Amino acid sequence: MANKEATRFGFYEGLVDLAKVHDDIYALDADLAKTTGSVAFQKAFPERYIDVGIAEQNMVGISAGLSKVGIVPFCASMAVFVAGRAFEIIRNGVCYSRLNVKIVGSHGGITAAGDGGSHQCVEDIGIMRSLPNMVVLQPCDSNQARLIAKMAYEHNGPVYIRTSREPMESITSLDDEIQFGKVQTLCEGKDLCIIASGMMTCLSHQALDILKEKGISASLVNIHTIKPFDKDGVIAAVRKAGKRVLVCEESNMVCGLTEAVASSLAEEDGIRISHVAIEDRFGQSGATGELLEAYGITKENIAQKAMELCRR
Repeated sequence: MANKEATRFGFYEGLVDLAKVHDDIYALDADLAKTTGSVAFQKAFPERYIDVGIAEQNMVGISAGLSKVGIVPFCASMAVFVAGRAFEIIRNGVCYSRLNVKIVGSHGGITAAGDGGSHQCVEDIGIMRSLPNMVVLQPCDSNQARLIAKMAYEHNGPVYIRTSREPMESITSLDDEIQFGKVQTLCEGKDLCIIASGMMTCLSHQALDILKEKGISASLVNIHTIKPFDKDGVIAAVRKAGKRVLVCEESNMVCGLTEAVASSLAEEDGIRISHVAIEDRFGQSGATGELLEAYGITKENIAQKAMELCRR
């Protein structure tokens, strides 16, 4: 185990390193630099940083304009604001024209515990998956977030990067090779395959120890590229693990990773599938630990669902 840090901070650490060798990278924010983590870029490159104020739609529109003159803009806000309030501008101003704009949505899921359901964005994955030309990335830990910055920069076109508020211990290394649009197998097992994304990959990694004590051998597949989705990689991983699959996501299961996996496996015979996800409801206020427990976003619940699946 390495450092314990939120992916929102790891991402901008990676972007700052990248901007040292690519002067076309700019960062924009909507008055939430310390919240999103973009303050690191602001301090390193103030001449390439634009704070538009509380105006997410303008931020995306300005980013679209910058991209037309050769700049690669990374614009950020909390996911509920940038994916929600600015959706129409993202759709028509960025995706429709396939502009090279990178959108960073921090505080995805319910871990923005004190902010309540109005600020806890559980639907951003589904919203962004639905947009033609949009790429959707979600790193599992801080180390991978640094690598994801490079992946987003190298893709020519719209990208949505979902980052988290909650710090998690890193389970990956900066030396890992991750491929755009491909699954990442973190552990091989024969009894079932756990497919996860974001902080759920870290919790699933912790659940492996619980399962091992119960005599269950589980694969763990991390999905850092949610769109384009690696259908072939998912099918191959599930076939190797007894055709049992548990999908884990800190987002609404409707239109999220759960549906992406289920759709990929729809033509496979004999699949047994279950999930740990937000069950089509909004978040709410509360202490982080209590909230995660209430929504089943825990290593214990992941392990329990996996054991139930293995008995089916």
